[in-house]
Amino acid sequence: QVQLVESGGGLVQAGGSLTVSCSASGVIFRNNNMAWHRQGPGKQRELVAAITSGGRTNYADSVKGRFTISRDNAKNTVYLQMNSLKPEDTAVYYCATTVGVIGYWGQGTQVTVSS
Repeated sequence: QVQLVESGGGLVQAGGSLTVSCSASGVIFRNNNMAWHRQGPGKQRELVAAITSGGRTNYADSVKGRFTISRDNAKNTVYLQMNSLKPEDTAVYYCATTVGVIGYWGQGTQVTVSS
């Protein structure tokens, strides 16, 4: 059974930094593309960053230059390092992956950026 568990969210002041983590189980992690999505209050869920099994990354325009996605295959963990945080980054951050045609999501971790 695939499980994704996020951690590391919290409250941070604007301009600050935070790193969220996602631990995966039930998958051959090194073979999976991984992604971070977020859903802010009153907003639709959006893709923030993704990393392929080979380590290629892509980012939403709104976070380019501020966020970095990375993975540690030995720990079955994907990270999202967030710098220069803005109040508009406030959201629940979700880890996601796909196995075959089935998508899996974590429960999310709240990130709140105060102005």
